[in-house]
Amino acid sequence: MDVRFQEAAAVRRTESVAYSHLSVELGHFYAEDFGDGCRELRRKFERIADWSAAIPALARRGLPPHRQPRISTCFMVDDYFHRFGTPRDVIPQVQSAAAEHGLTLDYVARESSFARHDGVELAQLVVDTLVVEPPRHTTGSRPPLSESGWLSNGQRSPGHVDAPAMTLPRPWSPPLQSGDPQHSIFVDIELWSDGPKARVWACALLASVWQLTRLGVLRHRGETIRQPCRLAGELPTDWDELPAIVQLNPVAAPFCAYRTLTLMDTQYLPVELAVRTILGQVAVPPAVAQQVAKRAGGEGLQLPSELVDRLSYVFIGE
Repeated sequence: MDVRFQEAAAVRRTESVAYSHLSVELGHFYAEDFGDGCRELRRKFERIADWSAAIPALARRGLPPHRQPRISTCFMVDDYFHRFGTPRDVIPQVQSAAAEHGLTLDYVARESSFARHDGVELAQLVVDTLVVEPPRHTTGSRPPLSESGWLSNGQRSPGHVDAPAMTLPRPWSPPLQSGDPQHSIFVDIELWSDGPKARVWACALLASVWQLTRLGVLRHRGETIRQPCRLAGELPTDWDELPAIVQLNPVAAPFCAYRTLTLMDTQYLPVELAVRTILGQVAVPPAVAQQVAKRAGGEGLQLPSELVDRLSYVFIGE
């Protein structure tokens, strides 16, 4: 008889979530978008609306011909770096500006909730999943990610290192992007800064947590961290009283999706380059990756194995 004993905690259930086929983000919104009667906010939605007709075709890509895509829309409000207004004032203004151009907003999220939520340090959780490529030919003069808060997509140019006595100075060498490209595009990203009172997480890291949440691959001890909440009454007057993700449209498709599409101004392109660099080094738990792939396969959709290949963008200029 083959008898095996195992602790119950070692067999942890991986919770599943409902998925749309495409999660469409209709913008990040900051304090400057709400001045002058929300004129800038309306201009943003006007430009976004020009692209909205292409969204159903993008959502159908890769699906069997008979299957209708499930599409959900969302937007994020900055309440982490610059708090302004109240949810009761701001969110209806965003909904109204979107509706003027035929756009429906299904979900709204608070940026601060991607730093910490319900006692879980989400930003730190993502940092802990990063698998940093060991740099070659390094001297150890630069501290590791856990100390420096800096992440790159390759090998950095070495800093100043004193050469041994009676020898020539060591020559400068350029940074090198991983993957052996013909010409490197090297990126070095600051993930956080330590202030006098608390750690301040970088926008690129919070946006990475946001993308992982939309893709439905973020778990804490096997459990989903956040699911959208439908409010029974009025929107609160304090951002801290607003759930992390609020469902605004009662008939919306699921918030999480197999793929994401983000429509935003060109000014956010550097941030999203940083996001893709971060997500390229995130290790999704195998149980979660297998679960999502199996669910997608059951609908006839073959997902890319790399997370960054599930992200699409439209960068909209003036």
